[in-house]
Amino acid sequence: MTVVVAALYKFVSLPDYRRLRQPLLERCRALDLSGTLLLAGEGINGTVAGSRAAIDALLDYLRRDPRLADLEHKESLDQCMPFYRMKVKLKNEIVTMGVEGIDPAQTAGTYVAPRDWNRLISAGDVLVIDTRNDYEVAVGTFEGACNPRTTSFREFPAFVAANLDRRRHKKVAMFCTGGIRCEKSTAYLKQQGFDQVYHLRGGILRYLQEVPQAESLWRGECFVFDNRVSVDHNLDKGSFELCHGCRYPLAEADKDSKKYLPGVACPRCYDSQTEQQRARFSERQRQVQLAKSRNQVHIGAPPPARQQR
Repeated sequence: MTVVVAALYKFVSLPDYRRLRQPLLERCRALDLSGTLLLAGEGINGTVAGSRAAIDALLDYLRRDPRLADLEHKESLDQCMPFYRMKVKLKNEIVTMGVEGIDPAQTAGTYVAPRDWNRLISAGDVLVIDTRNDYEVAVGTFEGACNPRTTSFREFPAFVAANLDRRRHKKVAMFCTGGIRCEKSTAYLKQQGFDQVYHLRGGILRYLQEVPQAESLWRGECFVFDNRVSVDHNLDKGSFELCHGCRYPLAEADKDSKKYLPGVACPRCYDSQTEQQRARFSERQRQVQLAKSRNQVHIGAPPPARQQR
């Protein structure tokens, strides 16, 4: 069965977000969807997967709320379910920057459609910033984009303080996977006094969907937060895998290393693992292989946190 993967978000005031959780979770489970949705006072965010009919039914359910009538969403396809469970979580922010007083629903940068993005980022007077984390940028990014080298979106304000000057950087264009992080980062820059701030509408996923590969300025693949790990320019499952020791994406070259142990370690984390960790990860991998031999899915415990540099 072909699985539809839908990434969605909207910044909008939802003062009753706590009350929305249980009905939304029950609706998703009734539709046999898997994935994660986040609810906060500032809106909704998440990615879910299921049948074509189930995704359409969920979007219709959400858009019946007038506040979510123009909910943003992007789609891609997979041949397997990329999530194990369905979760609806309550959060302080739908994308965590940790700065109070930012309201993208009221103040954000200027949207740029995918078809106009190439022209904007090719201009010599525009600073182009990838607002994603370092491990995501390593999988792929736009030609000439600045990598802030963050390990968390919480670090973005510090990057701005150390590297950006509104008197020197007159035009700033930002992008992210689905549009939510760059929308919040443009609101933050506007708050800091930057005037001409732009962001890619629909994010990288919408760009890959709408811009022909022959015209594309995207280089590499796009990291996604599900079991596919990455998608290519056609939004098909990419070539990267995830290290289950440190949760970083692995290219084929990484798997050629002597420090690559499938399901256990990679060149990045091999030397920092303790014997106890390696034994635990090895046992987990053994259970995964046993489940696979029985044609079962091994869910297991939540994965470890990504190691910081």
